Amino acid sequence: MACSARDIAGAARTLASEPETLVEMLQRNLEQRPDAVAYIFLEDGETDESRVTYRELDRRARAVGAALQACVPEQARVLLLYPPGLDYAAAFFGALYAGAIAVPTYPPDPARARQTLPRFRAVADDSRPAAVLTTAPLMAAARMLFEESPALGALPWLMTDDLRPGLEAEWRPPSIHGHALAIVQYTSGSTGTPKGVLLSHDNVLYNQRIIRHAFQHSKRSALLGWLPLYHDMGLIGTVLQPAYCGFLCVLMSPLHFLQKPLRWLRAITRYRITTSGGPNFGYELCLRRVRAEDKEGLDLSSWDVAYSGAEPVRMETIRRFTAEFASCGFRREAFYPCYGLAEASLIVAAGDKGSGPIFGAPPFLPAASSPGQGPERVSAEHLVACGRTLPGQSVLIVDPESRVRRGEGEEGEIWVEGPSVARGYWNREEETTEIFRARLDGDDRSYLRTGDLGFLWKGELYITGRRKDLIIIRGANYYPQDLEPTVERSGAPMLRPGCGAAFAVDVGGEERLVVVQEIDRRRFAESLAPAASSSRALDALLGTIRRAIAELHGLQPYAILLIEPNTIPKTSSGKVRRHACRARFLEQSFSVVASWFDSSRPGGS
Repeated sequence: MACSARDIAGAARTLASEPETLVEMLQRNLEQRPDAVAYIFLEDGETDESRVTYRELDRRARAVGAALQACVPEQARVLLLYPPGLDYAAAFFGALYAGAIAVPTYPPDPARARQTLPRFRAVADDSRPAAVLTTAPLMAAARMLFEESPALGALPWLMTDDLRPGLEAEWRPPSIHGHALAIVQYTSGSTGTPKGVLLSHDNVLYNQRIIRHAFQHSKRSALLGWLPLYHDMGLIGTVLQPAYCGFLCVLMSPLHFLQKPLRWLRAITRYRITTSGGPNFGYELCLRRVRAEDKEGLDLSSWDVAYSGAEPVRMETIRRFTAEFASCGFRREAFYPCYGLAEASLIVAAGDKGSGPIFGAPPFLPAASSPGQGPERVSAEHLVACGRTLPGQSVLIVDPESRVRRGEGEEGEIWVEGPSVARGYWNREEETTEIFRARLDGDDRSYLRTGDLGFLWKGELYITGRRKDLIIIRGANYYPQDLEPTVERSGAPMLRPGCGAAFAVDVGGEERLVVVQEIDRRRFAESLAPAASSSRALDALLGTIRRAIAELHGLQPYAILLIEPNTIPKTSSGKVRRHACRARFLEQSFSVVASWFDSSRPGGS
């Protein structure tokens, strides 16, 4: 699937007026609107705000750039270690001002060292940075890392909130061009060890162009983001797009959103936000946590791009959110499903602004077969289209084994080609060749193999799952994205939404289904009748889950584990790491509250 020649020509005509690097992008704002507010950060997630103009942002970036130029060469990798806030934006641009390559990462949390330290160490060890940018408070906390990582402690650590006054005058414009690397964007690691995606200034700027084109942004737009700033959607979609277009960006910490999702909706109201969004779970969180009385004073009528991506977009969530917040001025047409990934800078496909989401797909997709029956053909009305390919890019659906292109409505792996596609993975030549250099017979172009499964129907891209997460039992395909909501709903509200995983393990030479799911201890306790047995209630809950899976999917699980809250492995962006869950199940390292095993089949206990 490719865009029209007119779209490509139109995109090409804009190139002459576009910045060549992200440094030029920011300096263009300095020239055109120096005293305009670039970013607002909500320190408490509500009314306590910090602001920075383009003039001040440029000054701070030049100071950081000068400090880096004194200790690292151009195109050196520089690790960014920051909490959410304006210091992050200044440091990111400062790294680019030095001609360096920014490596955003997640600051390890001492209170959650077991979950956060391994990822940080993996990124630091893999990227082999020449310096680290951080703040004084984080520098003090990071000293605990030096004993375990002496090489990290030996690097120059620059505290950008404590730089010498006047240092910005020593900055020298770097000699980089559009083809120079700008970012090593580490993937979230939902299916394995995080990998560093090599993004050039050209890659990122082209993606900024097509985001602007798709979202129809102008200088009158206003964007609000709560996603982590080290994540591709948080960085490229939230921090960079407003600076590229020259409009206001309001930021809040992901923690403040998670603690109280009403803050998101109130900030949209206060700042008349036009563009905001996130993964499907963000909308679900609002549905669960925003009460009827909280909606008083909310005005969501300015919100005309409510994008949804990074995880499966659910039709039911769209319908429920629209119904719940229609009284606050929210319109169904604002919902904007889209598809992208870090390996393609960010966005790949998106819909037409204002047209609303498209539900429904061909009624002939193969579905999981019931035990003892042949393959069924079922309606796919629950699927949500993620839009069309954006200008200058191509999307193909390919059989992942034969590498033969699939027809309309036929499922396969999604392959992408275009200017936004990254150069490859840092220091991983074999994987770069396999993932970024895929070829079709008779086609001399190189394609990115996304690892995502989907199909094209009437020009729209539909996502059906991850190839590596696919569960194949007795020749039938099952998707975790279908099984996990079944488990959640069957035990609601005693089970924590978005905190479960379905995967397969080998049991006696046969693939069997395993489900692990966090329990909400408070809600479970509240559900117990006086003097009721907790163990019997847990057994009943396990039975309910088992029956739901059997009735809706025709599957008998091998094992169901109810585990302690906040113990399921997740990526830095909040996605459940199913492969890590599988490894922990096999290691028997989960904190299990209750479990059920199928003792009637091989391996049951």
